[in-house]
Amino acid sequence: MSQIDLNIIEEDEDDPILSVVNMVDLFLVVIAVLLIIVMSNPINPFNTAENVTVIKNPGEENMEILVKEGNELKQYQSTGEMGEGKGAKAGVTYRLEDGSLIYVPEGEQKP
Repeated sequence: MSQIDLNIIEEDEDDPILSVVNMVDLFLVVIAVLLIIVMSNPINPFNTAENVTVIKNPGEENMEILVKEGNELKQYQSTGEMGEGKGAKAGVTYRLEDGSLIYVPEGEQKP
């Protein structure tokens, strides 16, 4: 190699702007990953087409229910008290061997 070729190689190794370009690329990747995480969140504020219900700490005293319907987000917190009221039996729920539940409504069956 000639003396000119060696000077060009040494200049590229000492160029501080190359490390800045690498940092910008790294930050772009981090931002892209964070956007993917935000968009995959079930309570995503940018997705108004889905209705979502999230239950935090089910069965515990500090249980919370978050209901997202369109742009509206409702939060319900458990008080730990037993509910009461008047009503009628609406159906029967069965637990299958795999642990899933099936609800069968009672009453008139419409054809």
